[in-house]
Amino acid sequence: MAGRRGETVSRLEEFRRYRERMNQRILDQENLEIRRFFALDDRAYKEGSLSTDTKELLGLVASMVLRCDDCISYHIVRCKEEGVTDEQMFEAFSVALVVGGSIVIPHLRRAVDFLDEVTAASE
Repeated sequence: MAGRRGETVSRLEEFRRYRERMNQRILDQENLEIRRFFALDDRAYKEGSLSTDTKELLGLVASMVLRCDDCISYHIVRCKEEGVTDEQMFEAFSVALVVGGSIVIPHLRRAVDFLDEVTAASE
């Protein structure tokens, strides 16, 4: 398990570093439309009538249905940061599976694998 945990932290850190590095590279271009979209994306997940954790779960479901593994990983991290339980995430996974159908199953597998890695890294 110790080797697995080392791999877990590395994969999670690699995901975070890549995302931050590429976001910065993109934003450094100072393209107004891209900056506005990034700002809109950020604002959409802020606390409002819906709580941030609920919005992250909605983002997770949409990402699974759209089959975007990077987005799924991002929302899993954010859900964990917002205190979403594994039980709540599995309920969201079930909604994504019902909405998206069996084509979501490979993404569900990767989502659960990544969830396990994120959980192990936080222990």
